[in-house]
Amino acid sequence: MRHNKNANAESADSPAVLSKKMDPFPDSFLPIFIQNQFRTKIELPTKERYPSVQGKCAIITGSNTGLGFESARQLLALGLSHLVMAVRSLEKGNEAAKKLHDANPAAKIHVWKLDMESYDSVQTFVDRCHRELDRLDIAILNAGLSPLSFSTCSTGHEKTMQVNHFSTALLAVLLLPCLKSKARGNELPHLTIVNSVTAHLCKFPNRNESPLLASFDDTNITAWDPQERYGVSKLISQLFLVKLADLVNPDNVVINMVDPGLTKGTSLARDAKGAIGVAVKGLLAIAGRPTERGSATYVDAVLGHGKDSHGCFLMNCKNAPLASWFYTDGIKLTDLVWNETLQEFKFANLEDIIASLQ
Repeated sequence: MRHNKNANAESADSPAVLSKKMDPFPDSFLPIFIQNQFRTKIELPTKERYPSVQGKCAIITGSNTGLGFESARQLLALGLSHLVMAVRSLEKGNEAAKKLHDANPAAKIHVWKLDMESYDSVQTFVDRCHRELDRLDIAILNAGLSPLSFSTCSTGHEKTMQVNHFSTALLAVLLLPCLKSKARGNELPHLTIVNSVTAHLCKFPNRNESPLLASFDDTNITAWDPQERYGVSKLISQLFLVKLADLVNPDNVVINMVDPGLTKGTSLARDAKGAIGVAVKGLLAIAGRPTERGSATYVDAVLGHGKDSHGCFLMNCKNAPLASWFYTDGIKLTDLVWNETLQEFKFANLEDIIASLQ
């Protein structure tokens, strides 16, 4: 593996370098973690820093709590005119919407059902976007899971993989035509998917299994490790999204990924109990970013970057390298993930949708 001590992002005064063309992260990730969590302060969004969002419409999944909620609040405070909160619980979504209303009383806030464990729910949600939205400029796919125990969804897939990869991939592709056709104004529409630098840290012991994605559903093939599973689910998603961006013209929709950093006040570790829960809380108390700083990376991803971020992984508001697996096994793994994911979604005609956006 190549090494570059400055590989974690392009310098502030140089043109942006695409993530896939960067040198990978160094083998020792500790210096990068320290730099990210203790020596980097994410600037909060202001109207002076970003183009106007007045008149614009944004979808944010998982926006009733944590990073999704705070990024919604920040966009509304910047003047966003229409927010669609895509949430699993309408009751919790409506409670959150009442709080968000204070950030911009003039904005329209709609709470729509979206269950990322269900393909039917994903398709129904996107159909509603096509029917009911006159405009769509921004989509932030923030919903994600990190359960501590193994379980499967009605699709037959393990829950982490279902939410973090399969349903995220389906939702991302299905939203692209809506973003392309309903965006208005001079700025390009943005599709930002929340990813994680933990994709770089996973061990991925089942990488040679065939079929690959099905191996995550069988604990006899892939032993259950919640920390490993979260990271590898983000890696699989990352590989798919880089390929997707290669096939989608950024003049139609800009696609990028964002890592908010280790952040306090999220529900990602909500299942952690006992000693594990204490350890997680302790780590977050020491190293975690405040929620508003983590959420500011979402706002920056959709407002602060154009075609220079297409297909890129953003960390600390700059293009950063992809997971190391991309540089060592990228061609083989990307082809496997891409082909098996499209096979999963033959019912949704994803290939035709993608071809229409080239």
